[in-house]
Amino acid sequence: MSGPERPGRRRGDRSPVMPIVTVHQGPRSVELKRELVKQITDSFVDTYGIPAEAVQVWIHEVPTDSWGTGGKLTADR
Repeated sequence: MSGPERPGRRRGDRSPVMPIVTVHQGPRSVELKRELVKQITDSFVDTYGIPAEAVQVWIHEVPTDSWGTGGKLTADR
């Protein structure tokens, strides 16, 4: 019987889990996106015990005239 699994690894898998996080959002400043990427990455590092370099965060910005809520375009609010 093998020992306990390390966080971020599946039994029998020698490579770390390499999560890809996709964020769909409206336009934000570069400063806010930097902070978002840092906090998402830190969460995976802390929870899975994987290196920060293994975490990929993709931000997909949707213009306010290309999405809606409650029957109205976000641009019209």
